[in-house]
Amino acid sequence: MSSPTPVRVLRTIRGMATSDGAGVRLTRVIGGPSLPDLDPFLLLDEFGTDRAEDYIAGFPSHPHRGFETVTYMLDGRMRHKDNHGNEGLLTPGSVQWMTAGRGLIHSEMPEQESGQMRGFQLWVNLPARDKMADPKYQEFAPDHIPVTAPAEGVQVKVIAGQVGDTVGPIVQPATDPVYLDITLEARAGWSYTLPDGHNAFAYVFEGELEIGEGDDARPVAKQEMAVLGGGEQLTLRAGETGARLILVAGRPLRETVMRHGPFVMNTKQELMQAFVDFQEGRF
Repeated sequence: MSSPTPVRVLRTIRGMATSDGAGVRLTRVIGGPSLPDLDPFLLLDEFGTDRAEDYIAGFPSHPHRGFETVTYMLDGRMRHKDNHGNEGLLTPGSVQWMTAGRGLIHSEMPEQESGQMRGFQLWVNLPARDKMADPKYQEFAPDHIPVTAPAEGVQVKVIAGQVGDTVGPIVQPATDPVYLDITLEARAGWSYTLPDGHNAFAYVFEGELEIGEGDDARPVAKQEMAVLGGGEQLTLRAGETGARLILVAGRPLRETVMRHGPFVMNTKQELMQAFVDFQEGRF
């Protein structure tokens, strides 16, 4: 039986400083000119500051249709409300996987006036058959997200996917996602087999590491994203100060994407209908 083919870094990308909502300062990694999308992923924003003026205005009420938003909080507290009566508080270490489906209007507002606010928001596309499904949530506090230590000096928080016998709580059959928060101590290494056929990326938010094996190993610095490909066997090795990263993978949908602002559909007609439905109060 042949061994898995090593994963290579296809390219590295640095995020672009931007703002969204009512002026929240972000680093946009997917969804900008350098990488408009990575099927099925439409956007990745990192937010991280201890300056209240960078986040206090939050994300007032705004609509979504046709995709999923994934909010992963590292530090800080964010209050979520929508127009269907759903409300929740995201605390440090918690995750919310929101399927917007046919549409909702929600707000995401900081539940603090000072201190660190840090985390990620990922947008994941939905297949055409699911775009008009009822909205739903998968929301988990940190004590419901399993953590495993698959190698010496390595700790993995499994939000979605599987590491050994440890299975993450998020389930989405359409894209079969992997979402791991990986911490490696100084010089620690780990290998992980990605699902066959998935598109994948690694984003380093603390320290630095190398991805790949032998002559194909490539350094990835803090606040760099590595687009991965070429195989299934991913090899990570941290630098002198250790590293922390998110590893995300998903089955590509290979469908036409028509998007504008908060709506992501398959045709121009569907996109125009989304604006009409929103304006006429049908979300």
